[in-house]
Amino acid sequence: MRVEDLMTRDVKSCMTHDSLDAAAAIMWEYRCGGVPVVDNDRQPVGFLTDRDICMAAYTQGAKLRDSSVGSAMARRLVTCKQDDDLRVAVDLMQKNHVRRLPVVDSAGRLVGLLSLDDLARASRRRLRGGKNDWLSAEVAEVLGLICEARARVRQAPRA
Repeated sequence: MRVEDLMTRDVKSCMTHDSLDAAAAIMWEYRCGGVPVVDNDRQPVGFLTDRDICMAAYTQGAKLRDSSVGSAMARRLVTCKQDDDLRVAVDLMQKNHVRRLPVVDSAGRLVGLLSLDDLARASRRRLRGGKNDWLSAEVAEVLGLICEARARVRQAPRA
């Protein structure tokens, strides 16, 4: 199975100069918890989550309409290609402790998004009379690794 078989194709995105208010409106309207941030050529340059927006509002003390996406987005970005084998994408999620992977074409342009939700839904589909046990186990593994990493961060003393 390839990434393009499961990815969400109609992905909304924003740009670094957009306001956090505009990004929040996209997340609200399309019921998503994060959006890729792209440049003028639709190449991903970051990722913004609803949590990033909340923390920016708290730490920056500015109105969302006065703060840019670039001030709050995660700049460390992990992507996969649409023709990658699904195992490659799952491995990237595990190693990088991420729930979402922007999916790019051969030119590096955003063409989709693969999320842990996509994997979980696919793991519940029947395959030749049974569930996809490999994918079910991988979803649990990715989520477990993400939760472990967050627990370590919460336990670390603040500087």
